Parts: sequence; structure tokens; C-alpha cells
Amino acid sequence: MRAVGVSPWVWASPVDDEALAALIPRIAAFGFDAVELPIEQPGHWDPVRTRDLLASHRLAAAAVCAVTPPGRDLVNAPPAVVESTAAYLRTCVDSAAAVGAPCVGGPVYAAVGRTWRMSPAAREACYADFRRALSPVAEYAGERGVSIGVEALNRYETSVVNTVAQTLELIDGLPPNVGIMIDNYHMNIEEADPYAALTAAGPHIKHVQVSGTNRGAPGADHFDWPRFFAALCGTGYGGAVCIESFTARNEAIATAASIWRPLAPSQDLLAQEGLAYLREVLS
Repeated sequence: MRAVGVSPWVWASPVDDEALAALIPRIAAFGFDAVELPIEQPGHWDPVRTRDLLASHRLAAAAVCAVTPPGRDLVNAPPAVVESTAAYLRTCVDSAAAVGAPCVGGPVYAAVGRTWRMSPAAREACYADFRRALSPVAEYAGERGVSIGVEALNRYETSVVNTVAQTLELIDGLPPNVGIMIDNYHMNIEEADPYAALTAAGPHIKHVQVSGTNRGAPGADHFDWPRFFAALCGTGYGGAVCIESFTARNEAIATAASIWRPLAPSQDLLAQEGLAYLREVLS
């Protein structure tokens, strides 16, 4: 059966050593198989300590999630910002290698919430800039057995890539360890046919995040989950599927993810109901 994971962001931000020490035993007790590990700031959690904590609870590290607040950009940014962002991504790669996560995923091209209009020529130049900036990071990751999953976001969160087709164009020519991180929440907004888009992503898929179409639990929404997972099975992707939702208790993350109201009676219930539904539909 496919592994099902969850992001600690369901309960906490920042995700640091203290948060993980409290959450990982609970995540294991709920019956999850894996955990996503966001790095909001390098040093928030220790990779060796986290690796051992996961192992002690028989949980896998599904992915390390790169976080791009203002000032983390590989495109349309001063050279110093591009350099510091690349350094941050190498730190994510090192952490992924240390905890045994196969992938670093996220909107690694630009800060979440940063948008600007681009002509076709400007977009082509932007994508070329991204490939030049990410290429040495990709090589660094490949040497450590780590892939990079580029995540398309909805139009309100980025103007760089919103669809699978754009993401395939963005990563064209990069090493094969660079692919796509799927997030059905954004696909539901941007893709005319998210299930066909998932098929098009096919062999390029490096990691998969899921949530309800309102960012709550999968299953308590209008998305056609059996069709989504049938398409996913057809791609050959064999990795974990991870619930990504967010706590409203942290102002920064709630604002970034537009979490203005509770998405479930409790965060525990969101995770447990989402897990139960995913187990049912995946079986």
C-alpha cells in the first residue's frame, strides 16, 4: 500500500526541534507512514536528531520542503539574493540526505506571493535564468542522491509557473533529478483538467502533496480523488502522498497560506480524517 504522510505545518510553525519532538510521536500514533519536513530557516531542526526521532517511531522522511518567504528568489532578483537562495537550497539538500528524504520540493524559483507581469520574451528569459541558477544546485543534489521537485503555485501566489505544462517548460534541459512536486490544491485552481495534467507530469513527478480543495482534509471536498489516484498510479510514481495543510495559530504561515478560519474542528481531526479517507480511497 502507498505510504501516506503529513506535514507538521498542520499543527505548528515554525517546525523546529521542539515541535518535531512533540509531533512525531503523535503522527506515528495516528498511523501515518511518513513526514514532510519544511525548513523555514536553516537550523530550526537538527537533521541527525530528526533522523533518529523518525527512526524510533518507524516513520520515513517523505521530503524536505523548501520554504520561500520574501528574499528567497532564483529569478528576477539581484545576484546576492540568487546566491543566498542557492545556498539555502543546498542546505535543504544536505538535510534531505541526512534524514534519508528522497526529494527537496517547493516553489524554488521565487518567493511565495511575489507576482509580476511578463511578456513571452520576458518569461522565456526568466525561465532561462532559473535553469542557470538551479543547475549547480541540481548537480549538488544529484551527487547526494536527492531529487528536486519544482512546485507550481496558483496565480495568487506566483506568476512564474501555475501549471504542469509551464513547469515542464521551466525544467526542460535540467538534469533528470529535477522534476515536479504535485500539489492538487493548486492544480484544482489552475488546471482545466487536473487529472490529465497529472498524467502529463508522469515520469517527472518527484513528490505529491494533497489537501482538500479548501486546504482542509482530503475527502471533505469536491475533488474527484479516485480519479486523481487512478491517474497517479498510471504515472508509475511510487513515493508517498502527504497531506499539507496549515495551522491558523501562526500569523506568518496563516497569512502566507490565506488560512483565515479553522478548516476542521481540530488539527488532529483534520489529520486523522484525511488519513482515514486516503487509506480508504487508496485501498
